[in-house]
Amino acid sequence: MNRFDPEEGVLGADASSGEGIGASEETSVSPTADSAFEYPWQFISRRSAVMARNGMVATSHPLAAQTGVRILLKGGNAADAAVAVAAELSFVEPHMTTIGGDMIALTHFDGEYKALNGSGFAPKAADIETYRERSDESEDGEPIVPSEGGLSVTVPGAVDGLYRLAERYGTLEFAELLGPAIDHARQGVPVTEYIASQWESAAPRVSEFDALAETFLIDGESPPPEYVFDNPDLADSLERIAEEGIETFYGGELGEEIVETVQEHGGFLELSDLEEYESEWRDPISTEYRGIEVLEHPPNTIGVVALEALNVLENFDLPEEPTDPERLHRMIEAVKIGFADAEEHLADPDAEQIPLETKLSSEYASERAGEIGSEVGEYEARAGEASDTVYLTVVDGDGNAVSLMKSGYQPFASGLVVGGFTLQNHASEFNLDPDDVNALEPGKRPFHTLIPAMLAEDGEFRASFGVMGGSIMPQGQLQVVSNLIDSGLNPQAALDVPRFRYEKGQTVALETTRIPDEVVEELRERGHDVLTEEEYFVPDSDHFGGGQLIYRTEDGTLIGGSEPRRDGLSIGF
Repeated sequence: MNRFDPEEGVLGADASSGEGIGASEETSVSPTADSAFEYPWQFISRRSAVMARNGMVATSHPLAAQTGVRILLKGGNAADAAVAVAAELSFVEPHMTTIGGDMIALTHFDGEYKALNGSGFAPKAADIETYRERSDESEDGEPIVPSEGGLSVTVPGAVDGLYRLAERYGTLEFAELLGPAIDHARQGVPVTEYIASQWESAAPRVSEFDALAETFLIDGESPPPEYVFDNPDLADSLERIAEEGIETFYGGELGEEIVETVQEHGGFLELSDLEEYESEWRDPISTEYRGIEVLEHPPNTIGVVALEALNVLENFDLPEEPTDPERLHRMIEAVKIGFADAEEHLADPDAEQIPLETKLSSEYASERAGEIGSEVGEYEARAGEASDTVYLTVVDGDGNAVSLMKSGYQPFASGLVVGGFTLQNHASEFNLDPDDVNALEPGKRPFHTLIPAMLAEDGEFRASFGVMGGSIMPQGQLQVVSNLIDSGLNPQAALDVPRFRYEKGQTVALETTRIPDEVVEELRERGHDVLTEEEYFVPDSDHFGGGQLIYRTEDGTLIGGSEPRRDGLSIGF
C-alpha cells in the first residue's frame, strides 16, 4: 500500500509512482474503517495535501488564493478573506463568474452554522405569457427562457451577499476587501492555459454583443495563454462600490446603468427590483453519513440532491476501492434518484412547498435504496443544465470557515456587459410551463445549482468543501465525501479520484483514462450508457468539476486539497 508513515515522515516506496487510482492492486484503497478522518490516510495523490495551522484558502485560481492569504495575514478572518477572493475571481475568471451574478455560502463562526442566500429573483414585472411570446428559443416545440439577452437576467445578488457576509462576520472594511481585485484589474494578470481554453470555448456563445466583445475579446478573439488581461472598467465599478457603498449598485448610478442595459435588450428589470433586493440568512439542511454530518444550503439550491443520495448510499456497504464497479453503480443510481426528486419538487421555498423532511428521512432513503438492483433503474432523472461557477473556501486559525459559490450561470452569462462585468442569465433556469414547480413568477428565485458544503462531527466543524460545475456539484460532492469516509483518503487524494458525471437517462460520463477497462465494461453490462473521456470532451462539452477542500483536525491543523483538473491551489500559513 502507498501509505504515509507519520513516524518516519516519508512516503512508501510506491507512493510516487504516478499510477492512476484503480490502475493496479498496488494503488487500491484499503484503509480500515477506523482510519477515516485520521492519519494514516492512504497517500495516492499526484500531489500532497497542504498543511498549516493559522489559516488556509483553497480556490480555482492561484492569484485569488494568494489574495485570501494576504487578507488573513493582515488580520482578517475567514469572512474577510472569502469576500476578497470572490471579488478577485470575478476578474481572473470572468467567463465563470461575475459581480453581476449570484452567490451562495455556508458559514461557521463561533460554533454556529448559517446559510447565506445571495441569489436574485425574477423582475417584479416578469410575466410568463410575455416571456413565451417574446422567446425565440424552444425545447420540444415549447418556448423556453432565452439563455442570453435581457430576458435571461435576474436581480444580481452577489454584491449584496458578499457585503452581508462581511457585515455580519468580517473584521475589515468592505472597501479594503475589494482592493486586491481593483489593483489586479487595473494592472492585468496573465491568462492561464486552462482559462484560455475555456475562454475560447465560451466566447462564441455571446460574442455578438458588442460590449462583451470590447471587454473580453482581443480583436474579436479570446486571449491566448500568457496574455496579460486587464479590465479597467471593472476596476472602476469595484472602486465605485468601495467608495459609494453597495447602494450605487442597488439603485444608484451603477444600478441605473444595469437597468438601462437590460431594458435595451428586451428585459423587464426595473430599478425598484435592485432597490428592494437583500440576501437572506437561513439555517443549513443536513444529514448524517456514517457518523459524519454533511451540511448543505437549503432550496432554492440543489444541496438536497447530495444529501438524499448520501442517505440512499448509507443503506449499502460500499467497496473501499473508489473505482469498484459495484460502488460506482450504486453511486450513479443514488444520484439519479436525487435528481429525479429534485426535478419534481425543487424550487423557491417561498413560492412552493418542498417536502424536505420526507425526502431526507431515513425511511424514505431505505425505500429508495430498495429500488437499486444490479442493473440501472428508471427514475425519469435529468441532471440539468451545465453552468460556469467558481468555488472557494477559507478556514482561519480560530476554526471559522466560509464555503462559497459564485456564478453568472452559463459562460459569460447573459452576454450583457455593464461597467466591465457581465449580467447573469439565471432566469434561463425558470420553466415557462405555468404548471411546473419551477415556473417563472414575478419576484421568485429560480432553481439553483450552487451548493457549498461543510462537514461536522458531533457538532464540531471538520471540513469546508465544494465541487463546482453545474450538475456535477451534488454528484461530485457525493464522490468526494465517499472518498473521505468510505475510502479514508486525505483531502487531496479524495479530489484526485477519477469521477463519473451523470447526464440524463442512462448516460454517464467516466474519466476512463484512469478507470480500468473491465470496470467500464461491467457498468455497460449493468445498463449504463458510458461515455468515455474521448467521447465526452468534444467542443463546448462540460467537465468533471472543480473541487476544493479544507479539513480541520481536532487539534486545529488545517489540511487542504485543490482540484488537480484545473488551476486550483490550496495555500496556508
